[in-house]
Amino acid sequence: QVQLVESGGGLVQAGGSLTLSCVASPSVFRFNALGWYRQAPGKQRELVAKLSSRSSTDYADSVKGRFTISRDNAKNTVYLQMNSLKTEDTAVYYCNANGWMGEDYWGQGTQVTVSS
Repeated sequence: QVQLVESGGGLVQAGGSLTLSCVASPSVFRFNALGWYRQAPGKQRELVAKLSSRSSTDYADSVKGRFTISRDNAKNTVYLQMNSLKTEDTAVYYCNANGWMGEDYWGQGTQVTVSS
């Protein structure tokens, strides 16, 4: 059974850092790609960062140079390191996984709030 469990959200001041974690069950190798999306109030869900099984990465322009996605295969965990946070980064962040047959999976979301 596929399960994605996020953690690491919280409240941080602008300019600060947070690291989000997503534990993927049964294994990260079950997925073609893992990534993070976010949804701010009144806005559509948007891609933040994606990491393919070939280790290629894709970032939203708004986070390039500030956020880094990575994966620890031994821990079946994908991370999102967020530095130089801005108030506009405030959103619910969702872990996403793409299966090899095109199926899509989502975590429950974790709130990130950046205060000015």
